[in-house]
Amino acid sequence: MLWVKAFHIVFVAAWFAGLFYLPRIFVNLAMVPGDSHAERERLLLMAHKLHRFSSILMCVALLLGLWVWLGFGAGRFAGSHWLHAKLLLVVGAVGLHHVNRRLLRSFEELSNRRSHRWFRVYNESAVLLFAVIVVLVTVKPF
Repeated sequence: MLWVKAFHIVFVAAWFAGLFYLPRIFVNLAMVPGDSHAERERLLLMAHKLHRFSSILMCVALLLGLWVWLGFGAGRFAGSHWLHAKLLLVVGAVGLHHVNRRLLRSFEELSNRRSHRWFRVYNESAVLLFAVIVVLVTVKPF
């Protein structure tokens, strides 16, 4: 079971790497001049490939997490409020992943109306989410 747990951590970290970097590509896309079609297409291709790859990583991370949870006995964690908070944040991370897809689609359809500054702030949401999840799992504060 420790092997499954270790791979779960690896895949979560890899998935979050995609959540960290995709909004950074959005910052660059938001700064592309309107007449720079080649640069825009290159960044869109990078973003699309990164999102697709991180989607696979997300699915593997979630399946391994479920395996760990069931392997350690899901009922055993009934009073673990830290785990409930962590699971809620995991749902938030999955939601963030889907928001990234919607934002990517807005760039593909030329309908993005957000500035590069907005994407710089948005870029930090995944970092904060990851930090809180790590603290919950490591410290188990409640």
